[in-house]
Amino acid sequence: MLLDTASLYFRAYFGVPETVRAPDGTPVNAVRGLLDFIARLVQDRRPDALAACMDEDWRPQWRVDLIPSYKAHRVAEEVPGGADVEEVPDTLTPQVPVIEQVLDAIGIARLGAPGYEADDVIGTLAARATGPVDIVTGDRDLFQLVDDDRQVRVLFPRKGVGDCDLVTDRALRERYGVTAAQYADFAVLRGDPSDGLPGVKGIGEKSAAQLLAEHGDLAAVRRAAADPASRITPARRRNLAAAAGYLEVAPTVVRVAADVPLPDTDLRLPAAPRDPEALRALDGRWGLGGSLTRLLAALPR
Repeated sequence: MLLDTASLYFRAYFGVPETVRAPDGTPVNAVRGLLDFIARLVQDRRPDALAACMDEDWRPQWRVDLIPSYKAHRVAEEVPGGADVEEVPDTLTPQVPVIEQVLDAIGIARLGAPGYEADDVIGTLAARATGPVDIVTGDRDLFQLVDDDRQVRVLFPRKGVGDCDLVTDRALRERYGVTAAQYADFAVLRGDPSDGLPGVKGIGEKSAAQLLAEHGDLAAVRRAAADPASRITPARRRNLAAAAGYLEVAPTVVRVAADVPLPDTDLRLPAAPRDPEALRALDGRWGLGGSLTRLLAALPR
């Protein structure tokens, strides 16, 4: 089981009221909400191994170099030569280090890599896996990793993680009219305002799916657009030609990396906390209460 950790703690932050606080009054709604999410996932899905995948760089420069608008609307502060600061609610930012400390004390593997997003870490671990993989995320970009033959699927939470859409290749064909292998090209054509990807003018989900159904992939769509004998309409042909620069680089930005340099890490869930003393101190400091108790009870015995 691979967790898109930021996606889940953002969901926890907005789903659990800020009245959930530590003894000193500091909000810990994201911390406790995430612990409850993991407890529910472990209890319901019984994974043998689990990794909390982290954004070491939520807006990698190599993606920004290709498409400067990539996530630009979410930048709170630009950092020349370093990772830009993401716009995050004031009461969430201090909770992230607490989440990291608690996961480490429990012994849940936490993985990230400089210059890469959590999506890329997930893509690399999914590519390395020899058995079934469940990816837990609220980010549709990761639908491109679905692979029915390799039993790689996405658990896409509706509200909480106890109610997830199970995203398989069949589900993608039914919902979007594309396969998982086509999903990245579909996302390029359609664009995604939440990531600052403009897409191609005049092409939405239905027309993107239609083009891929007729031609197979983005490269074939572009070849057809350049062929006067193809059935692509003149307006769509013009729009695809006008977006040529974007279409050259967008696939690299949208595709999840599968070759991130990651250390060899034991991803097996612990039967007991790795550092009980540190965990007791964190529990006392932050008032983790029933959320921590439920997670520890869900660990394999």
